Amino acid sequence: MERPNIRFAEKSDLNALVYLCELHAIYEKTVYDPTDKIEKLSKHLFSNSPSMYCIVVEVTNELIGYATYMKQFSTWDAEIYLYLDCLFLIEKARGYGIGEQLMNIIKQEALKMQFSHIQWQTPDFNIKAIKFYRRIGAQSKTKERFILNI
Repeated sequence: MERPNIRFAEKSDLNALVYLCELHAIYEKTVYDPTDKIEKLSKHLFSNSPSMYCIVVEVTNELIGYATYMKQFSTWDAEIYLYLDCLFLIEKARGYGIGEQLMNIIKQEALKMQFSHIQWQTPDFNIKAIKFYRRIGAQSKTKERFILNI
């Protein structure tokens, strides 16, 4: 594989990012509706005060992966931490150390923001991701995630 360009997302990446989100949803065995996602992601990523940040992986002018993160508050820790919402690479990009490169960039971002830790989740059936996360030193907190539509 050609050396990837890992960088912050730009507005021109939004179409490809929405497509990657759809692939990510399929990988996680769920449904994704791309309706209005370009406008919504643009608002959250590129406003004067973004609520989310996105790093993309590009090879030969094609996005092959992304990671999104944001600030969250932990009542138990009484501090803000970095929450890694998504980390996804298309299948042909896995196994080349790109995920670890993304995690290292995310760690640097957390340090710049003066956070003491990063949290994220992955489905329990995503064995490869769980092995990867354990290999880089992450510890698991077993929880169920619930969604209440309102």
